Amino acid sequence: MEDNIIEMENLNLYYGDHQALKNISMAIRQNSVTALIGPSGCGKSSFLRCLNRMNDLIENIKIEGSIKYKGKDIYRKEVDVTEIRREIGMVFQKPNPFPMSIYDNVAYGVRVAGIKNKARLNEIVKQALIDSALWGEVKDCLKKNALSLSGGQQQRLCIARALAVQPNVLLMDEPTSALDPISTAKIEELILKLKEKYTIIIVTHNMQQALRISDYTAFFLLGELIEYDKTEILFSKPQNKKTEDYITGRFG
Repeated sequence: MEDNIIEMENLNLYYGDHQALKNISMAIRQNSVTALIGPSGCGKSSFLRCLNRMNDLIENIKIEGSIKYKGKDIYRKEVDVTEIRREIGMVFQKPNPFPMSIYDNVAYGVRVAGIKNKARLNEIVKQALIDSALWGEVKDCLKKNALSLSGGQQQRLCIARALAVQPNVLLMDEPTSALDPISTAKIEELILKLKEKYTIIIVTHNMQQALRISDYTAFFLLGELIEYDKTEILFSKPQNKKTEDYITGRFG
């Protein structure tokens, strides 16, 4: 379907002898928020890292099946992995700003991509900070060290850094798990705004969060995709008993 930006077919992932993902087939719709839920160690983060080839950095892994981004398999030999990671950005669980100024954090990837023009850089940095709902708080102190920001601000800065290189997809691995409720609410609000421009895939342990912000939810268990549907359907009328047991708190 033309609305699908990423499509997976029979995806298997092995770390050495351990099979972390088993025969995953699913499609991600453009400009939607897809939540990945399931107990710890069930393959959600491994799955997320397959989507921008972050698993390439791990030794002894084997991937089978296909992942197509905009209709092309991202695991083809001739693929430019740097370009894939630019188009499919990632925000991690713990905020990880670089020990440099707020401005330089956001401009980092843009400079690496070869943009050196000061006026253009200023424009990109400002827009990324506006899009990450941080501009109003930092516009007068862009030279300040990013590590002096609060945890919630640091996470929004990491989102700005990912947005500055103009990705199409944003992968978020539990982006609010290290944050307080107020910062969490700000990031959730931000995610709802960002889906107008981006496709977002988020790993979350918080079922209420999945309900609040996602359009689609995928439930993983022991490396298998148990159920995948519109969020409201999956939570109100799950088709699989395992899904029902998980979302009603009987296990996990």
